[in-house]
Amino acid sequence: MRLGYIDYLNCYPFYYHMMEKEPLANVALHPAYPSELNRMMASGELDMSPISSAAYASFQDEAAVLPDFCLSSIGYVRSVILTSRLPIEELDGRPLGLSSASQTSVVLLKILLEKYYGLRPLYLPTSPSPSLEDIDAALVIGNEALLAMKEPVPYVYDLGDLWLRKTGHPVVFAIFTVRKECISTGMPAIREIIGSYKRSLLCLRTERGKLIENARRRYPDIHYDIDTYYDLLKFEFTHDLKAALEFYYREAAALGLLAPVKKLNFLAGG
Repeated sequence: MRLGYIDYLNCYPFYYHMMEKEPLANVALHPAYPSELNRMMASGELDMSPISSAAYASFQDEAAVLPDFCLSSIGYVRSVILTSRLPIEELDGRPLGLSSASQTSVVLLKILLEKYYGLRPLYLPTSPSPSLEDIDAALVIGNEALLAMKEPVPYVYDLGDLWLRKTGHPVVFAIFTVRKECISTGMPAIREIIGSYKRSLLCLRTERGKLIENARRRYPDIHYDIDTYYDLLKFEFTHDLKAALEFYYREAAALGLLAPVKKLNFLAGG
């Protein structure tokens, strides 16, 4: 089974058990940025992976969603931020860098700016660690958003917080998927991976200090407090979070940012 891993601190609690305690036989792990995992899942280079929620819209007929897991926040998240030299209200027509690392946050930011602020910046692609030297604002996500800032930034907006205040909804940044052609023959391996995820989340509750210590060793450059960060995240895909994701898809489709998502096709019997 070719399994993707979002190589960010936020995804580590799902993989702690298989990485540190009990490796899974016949599972090849592929760590990468979300954007790369999105591409690999769409092309069939991976069998199973967490992906950017937005990416699901482009290959929804080819993938099933694990019903129990997600990466989400209800408000403040800290790892999805807009850094800016100007107040957000003054970004109309201004150069704004969009991280190449993911997709959900890019669409989220465009919805916020275009629908809720009435703004249309000049969007430019950037690396995951952009500088504001030649642009007025930049979207920064994941581990890069948790590092100590290289330069003082006058304005920093947390998009999880901004989305909750503007829409009343949480954000589901990533979901866990499996390609449908793998299900008929791969269910034993899929169940093993799901079981490992569940054991990992149990470890987050029962041996939190040890898990955080391992996370700190794996990501030594993280500046933000990991214990606090994990309190901000939601890992269980509740009914309310599924409804919030459906709202996000409707908003994105209405602006032509994503293909309409007819429904979330959940894995049965997992």
